Amino acid sequence: MRIIFPSVWALGFLCLALAAHGAPEYRQIQAQEVRARGGIGHTMAKINAGQEVTVAYLGGSITAMNGWRNKTTEWLRATYPKASFKEVHAAIGGTGSDLGVFRLGRDVLAHDPDLLFVEFATNDGGTPPDQIWRSMEGIVRQTWRQDPRTDIVFTYTITTAFTNDYCKGLCNRSASAMEMLADHYAIPSINFGPRVAALINANKLVMDAKVIETAVPKESADRDRLIRERIAADPRLLFANDGVHPRDEGHDLYKASIIEGLTKMKAMPPADHVSKLAVPFVADHWEAAKMVPVTRAMLSGEWIALPPDDGKQKAFGARMGQIWTAEKPGSALRFRFKGRVAKLYDLLGPDGGQVIITVNGQRGAKPVPRFDSYCTYHRIATLGAVWGDDDPQQVHDVTVEIHPEQPDRKSVAFRLKDPDTELKAPKFQGTRVWISQLMLIGDVAE
Repeated sequence: MRIIFPSVWALGFLCLALAAHGAPEYRQIQAQEVRARGGIGHTMAKINAGQEVTVAYLGGSITAMNGWRNKTTEWLRATYPKASFKEVHAAIGGTGSDLGVFRLGRDVLAHDPDLLFVEFATNDGGTPPDQIWRSMEGIVRQTWRQDPRTDIVFTYTITTAFTNDYCKGLCNRSASAMEMLADHYAIPSINFGPRVAALINANKLVMDAKVIETAVPKESADRDRLIRERIAADPRLLFANDGVHPRDEGHDLYKASIIEGLTKMKAMPPADHVSKLAVPFVADHWEAAKMVPVTRAMLSGEWIALPPDDGKQKAFGARMGQIWTAEKPGSALRFRFKGRVAKLYDLLGPDGGQVIITVNGQRGAKPVPRFDSYCTYHRIATLGAVWGDDDPQQVHDVTVEIHPEQPDRKSVAFRLKDPDTELKAPKFQGTRVWISQLMLIGDVAE
């Protein structure tokens, strides 16, 4: 892959550095609750001086829910009353670092954070390590390019899918990949897995309520009451109802790990984050990831800009900016860009349609649905258009056009009480599409 740098000297320096460092080779990492590494000295200096400290939380649904995020902010306020703390909630459920790196500027860096927690181990659980490195390194490098005094902490959540590894003392794959990156940049990490796994190994914690529910026969009268009684009577801590999203007791365990980590780091001096940027971990990192608003000039057909009082604009506008929508087949978005990656920031929903993507005159073989098996509601998503082109100077012409046919809705049927009837209702009819931003590794071209 060819990378463009501002000078021959910079290119030579990078080649020497990468030759010394070597291309990363994934390996599974031993799990450890706290690795202080470079610490959070810049943040602690502001705390000790009694200044205002901005703490940002970038992650998925486990961070978005009321839990370890707000418990951490509350603990900071109680522990350091002379300082003031501003919390930036920058978590979106069901999303990973591949979106986080693009929205970092809008959702986090615009608030000038002093301390940034990054939580994507769960939603990146099925992501290949090389992709995790690209996006997570992009988050790190973007943050320190804006302000090298910002301290970053990686946090790793645990789910039922990860317990086999953690109960053996190992990080799961996504956390292992992130730990390798954290080692390279001396970023502290706080791993929630070891504390939970120790309780599982001691038979003091149950990860998933289904373990208890399955003990109650399905044909039992008043089964819900019997399940509640069994849960209440079980002496073990019930971590989550679904094996993923902690109950309050589970979030208290996460908070305990946070306290352990921040306490270990509180006396560490400020680290030099600038020098860490000299040698990248992977050459094709996504430091250049950015969002560019969709404009009227890019649209053809019957698109409308959602007004401020529209329900979806109110629900998603704070994250997405201005949302555009259309449902008439043939309505299209067209843009040209020079670079390697282009995606769209959009919505999925029960009435979502599907689109045909054409890149450089090559029309996609089949339409891409803006609907999936979770679509009993609307939620933020991304749509890939161009991915991984080796030439960052290549100009691409991209068209995303609404297809005349609805997507197949049958994938959501198992979530409905009466699918035969409900799938015929207006809620599940339509060819509507919603878009807001271009997500680029590159630049819009004229």
